[in-house]
Amino acid sequence: MLFHSCRPRGFVEESKAFKNRHLATTVIDSDGYRPNVGIILCNSNRMLFWGRRVGQDAWQFPQGGIKRNETPEEAMFRELQEEVGLEQNQVEVMGSTRKWLKYRLPERYIRRHCEPLCIGQKQIWFLLRVNCSEDAFCLDHCETPEFEDWRWVKYWQPVREVIYFKRQVYTRALEELAPLLYPEGTPGRSHSNYLRQNRR
Repeated sequence: MLFHSCRPRGFVEESKAFKNRHLATTVIDSDGYRPNVGIILCNSNRMLFWGRRVGQDAWQFPQGGIKRNETPEEAMFRELQEEVGLEQNQVEVMGSTRKWLKYRLPERYIRRHCEPLCIGQKQIWFLLRVNCSEDAFCLDHCETPEFEDWRWVKYWQPVREVIYFKRQVYTRALEELAPLLYPEGTPGRSHSNYLRQNRR
């Protein structure tokens, strides 16, 4: 399996100033969900970008919150640049999910001392095709990188590997967007894979 390692240069803990800027732009809806975008990047072989989070053995798709006065598409392009280092002209937008897809955080991840209280994320997912070389990928484009490694994976692999409370949203997003990437028919999932994805 091919890994693309890019440990962020001079990675340090978030500064107080960065945290304050982040909190000032965070939006939480009346139900306690943070509006968010998810990004599924594919290459010409229909493989998907899969990133490992900094300092963790945890893999996920790029994602991030939508700021005040920002559309989901604007947030998607900003997050794409911050987390993967790609510009708008280096990708093709193939489509997005029609409605918000929600997941609730497990109780131990909810910060009860924070206001407004965030209990989960509601997301619009975008499917993008990369039209540039892999040399353009840069994981340390911003001051607090999200990823330190990445690799290309098959279509359903992220559902099996993502943290358990995001699996349902990943499944729904991939199911909805699959016809855009596989007009001839979505690749099947084995019964054993289905059992693994529904097991914590």
